[in-house]
Amino acid sequence: MRFPRCSGILLHPTSLPGPYGSGDLGEGAYHFVDWLATAGQKLWQILPLGNIGPGNSPYMSSSTFSGNLLLIDLRELNELGWLAADDLIPHADFNSHKINYSIVHQYRMARLRLAANCFFADQKHYSAEFEAFCVAEQSWLDDYALFMTLTDKFNGQEWGLWPEKFAHREADTLLQARVSLAGEIGCWKFYQWCFYRQWRKLKAYANSRGVRIIGDMPIFVAYQSVDVWSCQQLFELGADNQPTVIAGVPPDYFSVTGQRWGNPLFCWSAHEQENYAWWIERMRKTVEMFDIVRIDHFRGFLEYWEIPASESTAINGRWMPGPGEKLFNAIQNALGTLPVIAEDLGVITPDVVALLEKFDLPGMRVLQFAFGGSTDNIYLPHHFINNMVVYVGTHDNDTTIGWFESATEHERIFACKYLRTDGKEINWDLIHAASLSVADIAIYTMQDILGLDGEHRMNLPGNPYGNWEWRFVWEQVTAHRSDKLYEISALHGRCEADRLRI
Repeated sequence: MRFPRCSGILLHPTSLPGPYGSGDLGEGAYHFVDWLATAGQKLWQILPLGNIGPGNSPYMSSSTFSGNLLLIDLRELNELGWLAADDLIPHADFNSHKINYSIVHQYRMARLRLAANCFFADQKHYSAEFEAFCVAEQSWLDDYALFMTLTDKFNGQEWGLWPEKFAHREADTLLQARVSLAGEIGCWKFYQWCFYRQWRKLKAYANSRGVRIIGDMPIFVAYQSVDVWSCQQLFELGADNQPTVIAGVPPDYFSVTGQRWGNPLFCWSAHEQENYAWWIERMRKTVEMFDIVRIDHFRGFLEYWEIPASESTAINGRWMPGPGEKLFNAIQNALGTLPVIAEDLGVITPDVVALLEKFDLPGMRVLQFAFGGSTDNIYLPHHFINNMVVYVGTHDNDTTIGWFESATEHERIFACKYLRTDGKEINWDLIHAASLSVADIAIYTMQDILGLDGEHRMNLPGNPYGNWEWRFVWEQVTAHRSDKLYEISALHGRCEADRLRI
């Protein structure tokens, strides 16, 4: 699917400014949308919106359909009368530049519980809206709320270690649990209602300002998720309920031992037997949430790296065939043509290229990968085509300044010659090159707009600590930066040029 020529910013909502330890769907998000519009940006790309998992990763959610509860705007709950003013006194250890997830999680979840208690004590005004949400989202919400309640009941244990009657979803046992734990289950449903209500309002506002939102859909799901617990037959699990093989990638640019992600792998034969119904529903809900969907690790649909669960690294894995065209035919037959971007980075084989072309899916290019070889490097802009998305860097890359400072001498010399620059503003040089290219979409990280070094990167693959924590403050976003970004975008036909002075 072709997209109109435009550009945008990659920024997860947790990185937004705000008083409660992390960014959320409140005032800071609306301010950011206004800034995007002022800077001539038509796209806001985010990371997965589900609840975070191990290592605070948004790619390890407890549900493919749930929203991240840490993103709920607490001020709105105060305005609705479900939180008192005293409840919103920020924690003394909140940091405006870095998220301390342990403190933020405890603080925000405690207040969500207070809000839920208040709501259920007096449902005069919103009970009908809440019930309508529960009915509309019943296909995933009932199991999700039960799963989260049972996770608490069993002290955070993985579901495979729960008593067998719960792990194997014995019908009578689950029915009794839904009755005896109805209060807790109701709270988890309330939290999701709050998230979805706020998200849909924010998305509508962004769209009204001419900003579309690019969501991110991980190919794999977390083991400790309602998805695996409720659909065990669709995953490669052993008799002990544990994964027999897990996902990752072999040694690559990011890690000499590869990346051992740990997600259970899909049993693709089981998915095929049900005509990929689970995937069709997943895509349906994802497209409802976002204007465009970036599918992470697209290559995995053709070939995926299978690692024995007993291995401590990703080195001793093997390539296995994925569903390929059959999956996308089933999705297209059910849902039609979808607004999808395929993350096709790494070693891409001809069958991946053929699949992209058959379904007219734009792939990705990253400029930080462009200068390690010679002029035949496919990441150099002179090799680009229109139906493509160019990134200066992604959430897994260093900031551009950090990359340039740690690059080889060859990369720095090549980049400066190619871009005709002295490298003093290498972040803007790469932004300019991406914008000028023929690629339909150009995406820049907020860190590169702010000119930040490697201390501010979002994620370091293979490193379990210190990821996903970066934040900024509005004082860093000077008028000069937004004016410069608007001018670049307008000159290159990525936004209206009505304010351009030439």
